[in-house]
Amino acid sequence: MKIDEIQIRVRYGETDQMGVVYHGNYPLYLEMGRIEWLRKLGISYKKMEENGIMLPVVSLNINYKKSAGYDDVINVKTQLKNTPTAKIEFDYEITNEKGEILTTATTTLVFIDMETNRPTRVPKYILDAIESLG
Repeated sequence: MKIDEIQIRVRYGETDQMGVVYHGNYPLYLEMGRIEWLRKLGISYKKMEENGIMLPVVSLNINYKKSAGYDDVINVKTQLKNTPTAKIEFDYEITNEKGEILTTATTTLVFIDMETNRPTRVPKYILDAIESLG
């Protein structure tokens, strides 16, 4: 499945008193990776919501291996786990400039029909975009 990577420079406000990235910021990095993964497929969260579909996270698993610090450049690799149904799952790997693995993670998100507030199948236009990857 398709893999996408983004780079992020750690900002001072993302670090704690020890000068390392506060653990609570990693879900934001994962979200940035996921949103860019979708955007590069031509899928926008904003347009999805305008079309009545929400995509909340229902599961998040993070394994911290090494720390990142202020002004470090980190790489967030986002990979689709499998073809989505009513849910979509991603694997992540965050590395530093040396290529060392800092964090691994997985997320599961569910497609929600905003009118009924119930799970729904992946919209066809999203499935078509993913299937076009081969």
